[in-house]
Amino acid sequence: MEERLTELSCEEFADRLASSDGVPGGGGAAALAGSLAAALCSMAGALTVGKPRYAAVEGALASVMEDAEDVRFRLLELVEDDATGFSPLLEAYALPRDDPRRRATIEAATRDACMAPLAMMGECCRAIVLLEEMSGICSRLLVSDVACGAVLAAAALQAASVNVYVNTDGLPHDDTTASIESACAEMLDEFVPRARALVRRHAERSVR
Repeated sequence: MEERLTELSCEEFADRLASSDGVPGGGGAAALAGSLAAALCSMAGALTVGKPRYAAVEGALASVMEDAEDVRFRLLELVEDDATGFSPLLEAYALPRDDPRRRATIEAATRDACMAPLAMMGECCRAIVLLEEMSGICSRLLVSDVACGAVLAAAALQAASVNVYVNTDGLPHDDTTASIESACAEMLDEFVPRARALVRRHAERSVR
């Protein structure tokens, strides 16, 4: 049975990340960080549900938690997808320089390698939106956890973008490449400031 990176213990994952294996790498680390951000969103909801003071928002809590769990599991899948996408790129670069297929193979593998980190970025944006929603309905005792989730989500979003841009830099500057880079820029421009604003709001509020 093929080993799944997400089934490793925390210590084993970190050991693998520190090794010369190459996978997981920055993309896998970004996806894992994003999944932890979503997990913190779920935790804030789970520790609020059932408290009489928050009975009026039970439905909203359940909805946000359900979506947060979807984001969490999708990002864990992307840890695996990122690792899978890296292998064809290594194989493409391993082709002899005089092989007529080399340039096209590298280009195709590079485009494919953009897809997992681009998807991570989208999921991290979803996590930030959900953390914003959770911040308005969860127990005040949990706002620091929501803020920590926002920090992780923003970091994961930025880290994933690095993995997109490092790949697009090696691609022809055509409409497809421009579209990928534009999508990255839009997500960074909107959602990193939103995450930072969420952190500032909760860092400045006293816990009640």
